[in-house]
Amino acid sequence: MITETTDLGTSRVTGEPEAKPPEVKAPEGAPVADAAGSPGEPLTWEQTEELREKIVAVLCTCFDPEIPVNIYELGLIYELIISPESAVTVRMTLTSPACPVAGTLPGDVQHKVAAVPGVASAKVDLVWEPPWDKNRMSEAAKLQLGLDDM
Repeated sequence: MITETTDLGTSRVTGEPEAKPPEVKAPEGAPVADAAGSPGEPLTWEQTEELREKIVAVLCTCFDPEIPVNIYELGLIYELIISPESAVTVRMTLTSPACPVAGTLPGDVQHKVAAVPGVASAKVDLVWEPPWDKNRMSEAAKLQLGLDDM
């Protein structure tokens, strides 16, 4: 399977545009879905970017209840993988393995991403490497939490 991967480590903070990847095609005979989630052609780069923006917007509605900043700006989202068939994998972490929402937050993220129009399926991989630290936060999150002197 061919997938497009985006490392969210610096693009979120710097705002630098990502390079346009080469157009990919699914193997002949593979089931595919269009941006609306119905069978059709594989997603184009533009459709993938539009879907990525919708997913990021939904991730910005998810909060760690102990920290008043959304999980995207906190830097808990390490990677979004969107396949040409609109299957989405979110690689994320938590602020610590002992986080009180460790049992619920990944499921909430999966349900919200799956509900985004155009997403055919959603999966959340909870990862612990590399460990999260405050340097993964966006500048806006650092300012909001009074950590702008870091």
